[in-house]
Amino acid sequence: MSAVSPVVGKVKPVSDNEVTFTVSPDEPVFAGHYPGFPIFPGMCVVELVHRGALETAPAEAGELTMAAMESVRFVAPVFPGDRLTVTVNWKKDRDQWRCAARATVAGRDAAVVKLRYRSGGDK
Repeated sequence: MSAVSPVVGKVKPVSDNEVTFTVSPDEPVFAGHYPGFPIFPGMCVVELVHRGALETAPAEAGELTMAAMESVRFVAPVFPGDRLTVTVNWKKDRDQWRCAARATVAGRDAAVVKLRYRSGGDK
């Protein structure tokens, strides 16, 4: 089964633990999401953190599947044209992997997200 994403654009790797994403005003999620004052939905920010996590996952982790969103804290809105930077920190926890990430725009926090993954793909 392939994953479906509400976000059309692609993340761009910057380093071993960082990706960026420029929020295009043409993203389909903006249709009807606060017309006249569009805000990038929080779940789309979490999706970008997830993509950034997969992009920066340690090689030893192998194929990863998200097992849980442990916590999500939205700190500031994200608008069309903003450039999100997602910084990811990985930690192995027994047989799973934990990802603590921070999504920022222009140096200010937009979201702080903690995700948990299991190795071995979709099981």
